Amino acid sequence: MTLNGTQFMLLVGIMMFFGSFGGRIFQKLKIPQVVGYIVIGIIIGVSGFLILGKETVAALNPISTASLTLIGFLVGAELKIEVIKKYGKQFVGILLGESITPFFVVGILTGTVTYLFTKSTAQSVSFGLILGAICAATAPAATTDVLKEYRTKGPLTTTILGIVAMDDAVALILYAIAATISAPLLGGHSVSLLSQLGAIAYDIFGSVALGLGFGFILNLILKNIMHNEDRVLGFSLGTLFLCTGICNALNLDNILSAMFIGFFMTNFAHKKTNAMFKLVEKFTPPVYVLFFVTVGAKLNIWIVTPFIAIIALLYVGGRTLGKTIGSRLGARLTNAPKSVRKYLPYCLLSQAGVAIGLSIAAGNDFQDSIGPQIMLIITATTFIVQILGPICVKYGVSKAGEVGLNVTAEDLMKTAKVSDISIKGHVLCRPNSYTIVNDTDTVGNIIKNFTHHENTNYEVRGNDGAEEGKLVGQISTEHLKEAMQIGEMGENLLAMDLMEKPTVTCPVTASLPDAYQLFSDYDTDAICIINEQNDPLGMLEKFAVDHYIHSKIVELEHKLAKMEG
Repeated sequence: MTLNGTQFMLLVGIMMFFGSFGGRIFQKLKIPQVVGYIVIGIIIGVSGFLILGKETVAALNPISTASLTLIGFLVGAELKIEVIKKYGKQFVGILLGESITPFFVVGILTGTVTYLFTKSTAQSVSFGLILGAICAATAPAATTDVLKEYRTKGPLTTTILGIVAMDDAVALILYAIAATISAPLLGGHSVSLLSQLGAIAYDIFGSVALGLGFGFILNLILKNIMHNEDRVLGFSLGTLFLCTGICNALNLDNILSAMFIGFFMTNFAHKKTNAMFKLVEKFTPPVYVLFFVTVGAKLNIWIVTPFIAIIALLYVGGRTLGKTIGSRLGARLTNAPKSVRKYLPYCLLSQAGVAIGLSIAAGNDFQDSIGPQIMLIITATTFIVQILGPICVKYGVSKAGEVGLNVTAEDLMKTAKVSDISIKGHVLCRPNSYTIVNDTDTVGNIIKNFTHHENTNYEVRGNDGAEEGKLVGQISTEHLKEAMQIGEMGENLLAMDLMEKPTVTCPVTASLPDAYQLFSDYDTDAICIINEQNDPLGMLEKFAVDHYIHSKIVELEHKLAKMEG
């Protein structure tokens, strides 16, 4: 189907608007937003109102390709050489366990039940081999979207990124072996294992070489233009999509190529080019919405027969069991951290792109025998695991204590409020704050308060008449110094004699970024904090904000070090 400009823009608008709406609703329900995107896709796709029919979804394939390219690139950015050196043995052990164990579990379960239905040894063995090979793949898209949404960081997150980046290659090799064995059993055209493995080697090594080459080129371009963010983003996206186009023309893997562009840039490029990753990441949210809505739109949940339903349930159950046993065994044998051993299985359930691609390959290779049924089973199971997978990933990383650890000072500032600031156990906004004095307090008594806090400014509270309890002014240490310079008489001066009108006030409910901006706008280092009744609640000083952010960053670093140690 060919879409004209009006149709294309209308469909993209529907997908992005309602997809974002669905994501927001599910986020409010404490469910990963990616589930909301997929559910909206199901509602408007081939299982629902057919706003996105089968042909329309096929016409939107470039959106999926672009999204997977961006996902691969950002996953590659996390594969730092020092991380690989540190976790390499762990990655390989877990990878083999979580890929090969489900191959056998799913193969035996589905093969046995298929035999009970068909009484055909050849068909049941082939069914088990092909489904076992496909189940080894894990979808990086939904998994990494959850990690990004919940700002996770730690040994479990590192392991997840490493595993989802590599197990697709294992699935391809297993499929080549399974297809080679199954072809003669089903009476089809036999293809030698050597030629199958040769094609896989071309796909893997060709994709890696192309990605590294484009990474080298991108580094040469970016290191001289990093001052211009618009050009950096343009060249970065242009390089990624150019690489993807060449991959499609040469029948290479665009995800793997993009991954190695990211790998090259994070490990071998000039350090100042690292800012490019943040720019690309800011571009991804709308593309991800379109991608996952498309994933949901493709799923047809009304085509399942009893036989397909039983095999699909066995596939999901066997795959889950196999990945659980395999990942935990691999983690234990390689002495992975406890959080990885315990919670990694929850994070390996999603399947999509590669699994669907292999099912399509099976549909072509065995179109006169088991191919159509394989495609139906993978379609049905993809619906199940794409819904449950992100929820399980959230559960795993939450239980591992890694949610919210991948934040910067800027991120902390965005989510904090004025009332969060604390220094050495002294909460800023208590009514009896030491940074609040009465207008009738003497200078001598005010100075005694220095032993209780580090502030250099005071709010002055009215103590009589209509202004009783209200903010009437502020005093700084400079005012106190001036009072002390006149000798003993200065100690008996009252706060009302020294105070000046508040430079700026801020409500206690304000966000920290808004309050911090006031320091610049009013060229001051101290802000009077008040409530809705204009009651003084304490002074917010710039050094206190900086101290708070720095202490939070240090706290997170200590928590990460403890996890990894």
